[in-house]
Amino acid sequence: MPTPPLSAENLHLIQQFQEQLELEQAASVHTLSAYGTDLKHFARFCQQQGQPHLTAVSSDLINRYLAKRYDEGFNPRSTSRLLSSLRRFYRYLVQQQQLAQDPTTELINPKIGSSLPKTLSEQDVEALLAAPDISELIQFRDKAMLELLYATGIRVTELVTLSMQQLYLQQGIVRVLGKGRKERLVPMGEEAQYWLSRYLKEARPALQSQLSDVVFPSSRQQLMTRQTFWHRIKFYAKVAGIRATLSPHTVRHAFATHLLNHGADLRVVQMLLGHSDLSTTQIYTHVAQARLQQLHQQHHPRG
Repeated sequence: MPTPPLSAENLHLIQQFQEQLELEQAASVHTLSAYGTDLKHFARFCQQQGQPHLTAVSSDLINRYLAKRYDEGFNPRSTSRLLSSLRRFYRYLVQQQQLAQDPTTELINPKIGSSLPKTLSEQDVEALLAAPDISELIQFRDKAMLELLYATGIRVTELVTLSMQQLYLQQGIVRVLGKGRKERLVPMGEEAQYWLSRYLKEARPALQSQLSDVVFPSSRQQLMTRQTFWHRIKFYAKVAGIRATLSPHTVRHAFATHLLNHGADLRVVQMLLGHSDLSTTQIYTHVAQARLQQLHQQHHPRG
């Protein structure tokens, strides 16, 4: 049975909401897309339940949608994100006086286990960084990207969109444009500085195209996508013999965890990662503590 198309009214409401997020809160393209996907799925469910208007939705209807997701085995974390989308959307409608009462006010988030972010050991990171064959142009580029990613902990979007104007090689600093278009200065360290300097002299000139400002152009001489770099990391993990499932975010986690393991202050890590809230960074203290407990159990005679 084909999926019924969304009504023009619902599509217009969702689009207006996305535009407001982009203008007032400088939401990223990824965030806007995620909100849009959540709201469109919910709107289709409402239409199938005989409620074609998102402005006439009841809390009971939302609970029915949540129950349906539970029956279908959706991850609680995914459902929590969906609820966040619905809450922001209906709060927006109330603020715009398109709705008198918010139907999400009494909803409760699903319980999410305290899962820790996946990370890598320092030995795994060393193996990953050594995996690219720098005799090949593309792998030379990837070597520089991996070194910079681990040295700075920047997000993959920040990495693939990095411009030459954001590099201060002599000072060993990267000017990062993060979420909400907030700028931060991040030191890159001597090793990343060395590989980035070599890449810019020896490999990048052959990869350059019309994107003369992009630090890491793709093999097609275009702006690299996040997905492309994710596939490159998977390739190098296989070369390095790393069995864990890797992504650019895993390397970002490793950056933060290894800093804390070596005594870095939590607020310094917060600034380097570009987290607006310290509570977001605090998850890494649990990773560091878990690693210390593991070492204690392995090496202490009474562990």
